[in-house]
Amino acid sequence: MGLFTLPEARAELARLRPVLAEIVTVRADMVELSAALTPGGAPTPLGGLPERKAAEARLNELMTTVQETGAELKGMAPLLIDFPATFDDVPVLLCWLEGDDDITWYHRADLGFAGRRPLPPESR
Repeated sequence: MGLFTLPEARAELARLRPVLAEIVTVRADMVELSAALTPGGAPTPLGGLPERKAAEARLNELMTTVQETGAELKGMAPLLIDFPATFDDVPVLLCWLEGDDDITWYHRADLGFAGRRPLPPESR
C-alpha cells in the first residue's frame, strides 16, 4: 500500500472511527466471554462459547477492515494504529493511540512506539 499524507491519514482515521469503536466493544465482549468460560468463571449475559467464537470472528473482520486501508494495526489493548508516511524523505509512521482525539504523534519506522514524538508544530 502507499504512503499517507497527514491530511489523508486524518481522513482515513475519521472514516475508521465507527470500526474502531466496534473493535473496542467486541474486544471487551471477548474478554468477558473468555472469563466466563474459564473454570469457575462468573456467567455473563453475553452468552457462552458460540458467542465467544462469533466475537472472535467479528474482531478478525474488523481488524481486516483497518488493515485494508493501508494503515497498520499495531496493538489491540489499547488500539494502536500507524499510518505509513514520510517526513523529509525519512520513512515514518503517523501514530494514533486509543483515546487520542487526533493524529498528533509520529515515529521513525525503524524506532517503534518508544521513539514517538509529537508532530512538529508546522505539521499540526
